[in-house]
Amino acid sequence: MKPSRLLLALLGALLAVAIVLGSLPLLGVRLPATLPTLCWGLLLALAVLAGVDALWLRRLPTPRAERQLPGNLPLGRWSEVRLTLHHDYASALDIEVFDHVPERMEFEHLPQRVLLRPGEQTQCGYRVRPLARGHFRFARCEINLPSPLRLWQGRRYVELPGETRVYPDFARLYGAQLMAVDDWLSQLGVRQRQRRGLGLEFHQLREFREGDTLRQIDWKATARKRTPIAREYQDERDQQIVFLLDCGRRMRSHDGDLSHFDHALNACLLLSYVALRQGDAVGLSTFASERDQFVPPVKGQEHISTLLNAVYAVDSTRRPADYAAAINSLLARQRRRALVVLVTNLRDEDDEELLGAVKRLGRQHRVLVASLREEVLDSLRQTPVNDYEQALAYCGTVNYLNARAGLHERLLAHGVPVLDARPGELGPELVSRYLAWKKAGVL
Repeated sequence: MKPSRLLLALLGALLAVAIVLGSLPLLGVRLPATLPTLCWGLLLALAVLAGVDALWLRRLPTPRAERQLPGNLPLGRWSEVRLTLHHDYASALDIEVFDHVPERMEFEHLPQRVLLRPGEQTQCGYRVRPLARGHFRFARCEINLPSPLRLWQGRRYVELPGETRVYPDFARLYGAQLMAVDDWLSQLGVRQRQRRGLGLEFHQLREFREGDTLRQIDWKATARKRTPIAREYQDERDQQIVFLLDCGRRMRSHDGDLSHFDHALNACLLLSYVALRQGDAVGLSTFASERDQFVPPVKGQEHISTLLNAVYAVDSTRRPADYAAAINSLLARQRRRALVVLVTNLRDEDDEELLGAVKRLGRQHRVLVASLREEVLDSLRQTPVNDYEQALAYCGTVNYLNARAGLHERLLAHGVPVLDARPGELGPELVSRYLAWKKAGVL
């Protein structure tokens, strides 16, 4: 409980009057004898009123509160939280409400003044914006009650335990179910290429048409029907994709509000959604994290929920990336041939260790290395050089990019394709590469 502004103002006024009454006799001004008595009487009356008002405030019941909290929140997006207040007050009461929001969450419209009317329940709302993924707990709500005479403010705590999970910003993908997949992918900037040759999976038999090749003719069916019958093929759908996601210290850099790790995770989930829609199986393995996880490849669009629940709380660490150990662990778990997408941030010092591990992985699986490139490198390379410091920064950037490009070329020379992309462009680039390989029948 603390004094209100009204009580402080009244005390300040009485203090000012007391100072004036005490100063006037020093200046030779004679005052009536009743004025000091009157001043002390006012002070005593204010003290009695303040005491009675404090007792009334202590007896005032605390409003009951309920919090309507979404079970899942998207990372980096504003979401609304609603509070419902119940009370038994006989008269209207103006209160102040503040909900204790967990750390690493921004909020708007708090604290908030709410008018409680007799016989009614009152609702109010505010917005939160998670800055990190994971499991968040709401503890309690704080309510400031004014006393009946408005001389005090009483702080009451209402225990409102609540929990929510913050997932990667995957909400936009669910809206894609309302439109054609091709239209949705084109909006994301995904480039689809014309398929070369035939698919690998048998689809159906049909009559021979102009443009079909002789290899498509099914001679047994042709003999039975006494008319040319051709086999029709489609893109093979029973493929497996496994993401090998680096959670080490290199992924802690930030471009905008999201870290490189969050961009990489969003890109993996984006490609997972597309691949599951295409009928392929998708799995995921993490390394250099606090507790490495492995989700085996599974088909079906509902598997995206399994992936989300497995990685929503995974975060980057300060550990170095041990590519050899990560690939050995994956080889022991993933026996069937798959497309392994290694998502990391390559550096020039990774040459020997990375090359040996990836070559060993490539003997059993098809490998794609997706390397994130910091946007600041592109900015520094394009910045005009006007002084010595800028020249040093430019030369250092170019030297680093050249060493990085040399590593990419050595990987390509050993048959390991590399996708070098900025964090915000990694998702569409991965989908574009996947669809191109899918149409070319190289998966």
